[in-house]
Amino acid sequence: MSEIIQLERGNMIEKTGIDPKKYMKLLWIGGGVLFLDQITKWVIMNELSLHSSIPVIQGIFNITHIQNPGGAFGFLAGKSDMIRAIVFLFFSSIALVVILYFYHTTPRTHTLLSGGFALIFGGAMGNLVDRIRFGKVIDFLDFYVGQHHWPAFNVADSAICVGVVIFSFHVLFKKMPD
Repeated sequence: MSEIIQLERGNMIEKTGIDPKKYMKLLWIGGGVLFLDQITKWVIMNELSLHSSIPVIQGIFNITHIQNPGGAFGFLAGKSDMIRAIVFLFFSSIALVVILYFYHTTPRTHTLLSGGFALIFGGAMGNLVDRIRFGKVIDFLDFYVGQHHWPAFNVADSAICVGVVIFSFHVLFKKMPD
């Protein structure tokens, strides 16, 4: 029986170029990021009023409910809802397709790189869900020193950053697939 399953998987790879096991990794990592991101945002929205903070490490880190209508660092925050929706949904969709292409073309031997792409994919999906549902992204991780705050971010943003660091490592140290 296991020979038949293995043969069927082999045929699927030959016929479609798709390795189901490889895409299970994308599903688990990307789906896990999406799930964790949406759960944390749900908790923040239901337990913390907008702009309220809970100090976690005094003078360094708060949990603060922020809703960012713009992109990174407030990009396009002052534009109309319609402009932001068109721009962010268009570029998010393009980014997801590009990430899927990179994931698809990454050999199974590059497990860290494919994991990085899965993190980016899950993070991009998390913020896209917010944009579709609310027209803005829910942020809550607030790091600061004195009065100097880093822009608040969320689990999706963190996953994207870790994925980009992994990708950058592969590019900088010439660990990219041939």
